[in-house]
Amino acid sequence: MLIETMEIEEFIRPEEIETILAQAADTPDNEIETILDRASRFEGLSHLEVARLLKMDDKHLDRLFQVARRIKEEIYGNRIVMFAPLYVSDFCVNRCAYCAYNDCHSFKRRKLTQEEVRDEIIEIVRMGHKRIALEAGEDDVNCPIDYILDCLRTIYKTQADLSGEIRRVNVNIAATTVENYRKLKAVGIGTYILFQETYHQPTYEKYHLAGPKRDYWYHTTAFDRAMAGGIDDVGAGVLFGLHDPYFEALAMMLHNEHLEKTYGVGFHTISVPRIRPAEGVDLSAVYPNIPDDPTFKKIVAVLRLAVPYTGIIISTRENAAMRKDLLDCGITQMSACSAVGVGGYMAEKRRRETGVVDQELTAQFAKNDERTADEIIHWLMEEGLVPSWCTACYRSGRTGDRFMALAKSGQIKNVCHPNALMTLSEYLEDYASPEVKALGYRLVDRELDKVPKPEHREKARQNVEMIRSGQSRDLFF
Repeated sequence: MLIETMEIEEFIRPEEIETILAQAADTPDNEIETILDRASRFEGLSHLEVARLLKMDDKHLDRLFQVARRIKEEIYGNRIVMFAPLYVSDFCVNRCAYCAYNDCHSFKRRKLTQEEVRDEIIEIVRMGHKRIALEAGEDDVNCPIDYILDCLRTIYKTQADLSGEIRRVNVNIAATTVENYRKLKAVGIGTYILFQETYHQPTYEKYHLAGPKRDYWYHTTAFDRAMAGGIDDVGAGVLFGLHDPYFEALAMMLHNEHLEKTYGVGFHTISVPRIRPAEGVDLSAVYPNIPDDPTFKKIVAVLRLAVPYTGIIISTRENAAMRKDLLDCGITQMSACSAVGVGGYMAEKRRRETGVVDQELTAQFAKNDERTADEIIHWLMEEGLVPSWCTACYRSGRTGDRFMALAKSGQIKNVCHPNALMTLSEYLEDYASPEVKALGYRLVDRELDKVPKPEHREKARQNVEMIRSGQSRDLFF
């Protein structure tokens, strides 16, 4: 059993990564085609192959995007998993140069009371959401682990109405101890999410000026402690813009290989946020490494080929046009109508009702997609996609290597697709506008015919009818 002082072999070596990327630029065309052929068989890629695709000539891009689209369609179908973030505290003792919650920034900080957590959850549920990502700054005095645990308990027991509740809470909090990860597991965490921000240690130390987060190695090995604490679903990410984006993508794949080698399972999800403006942050003067749109799309597509069974998440940091492009490149999860500040959902409710904007609310970053949840659901369905709020795998114990085994067997289509249609039917009945409801049921009726196994197809039809008639909710395989 791993312990707090465990010895972990170094798996991120900057000089080695830079050498690999430099050598990858000379990869012959026929070798690139061989790599793309292998990826098209859903075999994944080694970090060396990832480097070669990242550095390949642009003449291969059409094929890259074609393979990425095929992988997504074959493994995930046309489902898009929906979620919303919930910020519970902006107290933070870290001095991260890119973040509005930097401890040297002066603003009125707050954390939600449990009653306020409940109010925020009710607003989130009334947009149709069933899963959230809980977010908090790092401050063991004002936001200790016991507070996070209390928030989780409050979230899970909050019932917004007869049919609305949060069924899965993913948690994005600072790197912590094995014991604290055990506590999160006991309360019912979904996925533990942590962004490395940058894997390049000199850059990491440049932007993390003070606080416990400045400890690069403790931060980098957080997933090892999470695994030791019994959490087998972990979600990674970097903040694209701090360092060379190809370096970051390759380092993230090396991190994934480390987890697969050590624990038998890698990342459950990967997030791909690009740095955005934030209060007190000057992007133009400090961050020359923000990838442009073509580079960003290429990275997302390469990640889809590299880890075909790992979910890739895009947030409201990106605008509607970019989110659409990235759906074609391999994105499988997205947030909708996100509030990115503490108390943001109730603040938005007050603004709608009174027209008064909460001047004291500080967002962690500036959003790029301001559409309502209903507008985003409408848009996705017009694109022929199925919004999904399914949480069945987590609640059925299909996590970690058990989920990966299901995905790699191809059986996921018999489970996830009908589950997505059932949760979409719940949304249409309970929260959709009339126009979205009509569009949605036309989509559901078409998609039921695509469920592969006849017995699953018939059961899914019966369940959808039970939801539509109001007889039942929360049905899943």
